[in-house]
Amino acid sequence: MKINLNTRLYIILSISIICFILIIYQISNIMLFNKEKFNKMLSDLTINVVEGTSVPRGRIYDRNYNLLVDNVGVKTIYYKREKGTSTKDLINIIKLLKDNIEIDTSNISDRNLKEYYIVLYEDEANKLVTEDELNSYKERKISSTDLLNIKLDRITNEELNKIDKEEAYLYYLMTKGYYYDENIIKTYATEEEYAFVASNVDKLKGVNVKLEWERKYLYGDTFRTILGNISNSSSGIPKELKDYYLSKGYSLNDKVGVSYLEYQYEDILKGEKPVYKLNDDNSYSIIKEGIRGNDIVLTIDINIQKEVEQILKEEVVNAKLNNYNTEYYDGSHVIVVEPSTGEILAFSSIFMLEKNGEISLYDNSPALLTNPVTPGSMVKGASISTGFKEGVIEPGTTFMDECVKIQNTPEKCSWISGIGVVNDVEALAISSNVYQYKTAMRVAKANYYYNGPLVIDETAFDKYRSMFKEYGLGEKTNIDLPVESEGVIGTKKDAGLLLDLSIGQYDSYTPIQIASYISTIAMSGDRYQLHFLKEIRNPSDSDEIGTLKEKIEPKLVHKVDLDPIYMSRIREGFSRVMDSTGYDYMGDIPYPSGKTGSAETFKDTDNDGNIDTETLSKGFVGYAPSDNPRFSMVILSPNVKKGHNNDYTSPVNYKISKRVASKVFEFLQ
Repeated sequence: MKINLNTRLYIILSISIICFILIIYQISNIMLFNKEKFNKMLSDLTINVVEGTSVPRGRIYDRNYNLLVDNVGVKTIYYKREKGTSTKDLINIIKLLKDNIEIDTSNISDRNLKEYYIVLYEDEANKLVTEDELNSYKERKISSTDLLNIKLDRITNEELNKIDKEEAYLYYLMTKGYYYDENIIKTYATEEEYAFVASNVDKLKGVNVKLEWERKYLYGDTFRTILGNISNSSSGIPKELKDYYLSKGYSLNDKVGVSYLEYQYEDILKGEKPVYKLNDDNSYSIIKEGIRGNDIVLTIDINIQKEVEQILKEEVVNAKLNNYNTEYYDGSHVIVVEPSTGEILAFSSIFMLEKNGEISLYDNSPALLTNPVTPGSMVKGASISTGFKEGVIEPGTTFMDECVKIQNTPEKCSWISGIGVVNDVEALAISSNVYQYKTAMRVAKANYYYNGPLVIDETAFDKYRSMFKEYGLGEKTNIDLPVESEGVIGTKKDAGLLLDLSIGQYDSYTPIQIASYISTIAMSGDRYQLHFLKEIRNPSDSDEIGTLKEKIEPKLVHKVDLDPIYMSRIREGFSRVMDSTGYDYMGDIPYPSGKTGSAETFKDTDNDGNIDTETLSKGFVGYAPSDNPRFSMVILSPNVKKGHNNDYTSPVNYKISKRVASKVFEFLQ
């Protein structure tokens, strides 16, 4: 037993000695050998680091390096409380400021006035609290916030009449947030105000001036909506984006992209703010200089964009005011693409509102991404592709163009009668509906006879939609913008609806999807990613554009699974269109191809959420030259007339198409 006890003591003693040696070693390591390293670690853990205010964002250029969006310095007065500044000092600063700068008090609240009253009239404010309430505070039964709220609640309007609103609002602006924050007192200060503060910083302890950076749009409203917006210093990050930006390390008062391209490319455009060390005396030491954001070059040609917008404005107003039967028409869409790269050259939608004789025009460009349209015959290239792929038609297959009648439904006919026998190319050229109907029946394995029931294999809907998606119809294009919809895909699978689907009268697609579709046909089945970003450039210290950082290469996202022979037939049909239904839609430019489309559509005319009026919508898709397309285009005019009858139809879609095509070709030569 004694031996065992001694052994245990030796073991415990040995362990203690080893531990003591290790402790001695660690202390020596910290104090002698790695003193500088651990001192730096301690300094890094305890140092107060503060980011500076915003740096200029990256500039935005068009494809030809025309500057679209720049930065402009805004004269700003701000306040950062210096160490040792008393409340009395602050009040004196406020009074001096009030006498020399103009303050807008339209946003002042009663609470702002009451808080300043408590500062100015501390003794009177303290008398608003009873002895029992004060004892409750001392006994920690109520908090300091509770005590403050008691005072605020008991301040009367009569007492508030003593308060100068400008002083109260200045106090609020200068004391909100943390003590080390730079609080904005005024932006867009006048030259006199700016000079006064700059020359009196010794008297205005903590008040100073600087240039805040804001966006300047060199082409005014042209392409303005899609360029996007940024937040401002006073409002900070919008509530709906707060969680997103805070998770990325932003501060609430940072200027950030909040819509479209400014939002999409925030990480590129934002720049890096300067970083300062906050010293013990509340002064700053620079740790890292600020860096302006990278520049971006867009695919947009601002000169084409400007012309397109002007054409739209003129033709929309003319159609609305001077054309008969346009009471439900309110605007048109245009997209121009370089199909071999997917680069968007122009992107515009103009909406017109007439009220009490006053005309207002609005940029409706977001509709190109989110508002589906019924395309009509424009999609017959994708539709006939389904027949080819499923092996139910071949090049040269003919059908008699005659009205189709399904039991208990109205006749379905082509837009004109007496067409006769047509093949695949002729069917596209003259826009035969019946050719598509009969092809769809074969795809659906239907046994058709006039006025009889039509039983179909419902998988035909999937076959059509699968082929349509190969062209980009019915799915998001994943364009480089933060919003986009998929379109509207019908859910019912009646036989008649399959025939409607085959002529573009069932599902609906966004204008950007239709742009993807026609660009794919232009490139013989190669579908390139549609996009706005062309290059990223390093920031420069001058007015010159910076050096190239990254070039966005064309991205082939899909190749239509169709034999080249079939694709050549479709392209031949689209070329032949320009001698018939599409005549003059692209003016006199050489070797154009395209497809017109008319769609029976419906509109909610009283804004009650219910579709109540039949309308007709018109569209055109095209590209040129046919053998080596330089551009493709989409022109859409929804609800161009009331009803589907043979009354007068405004030629607005044709006029826009002809003018846009001619102007684009002029710029691209």
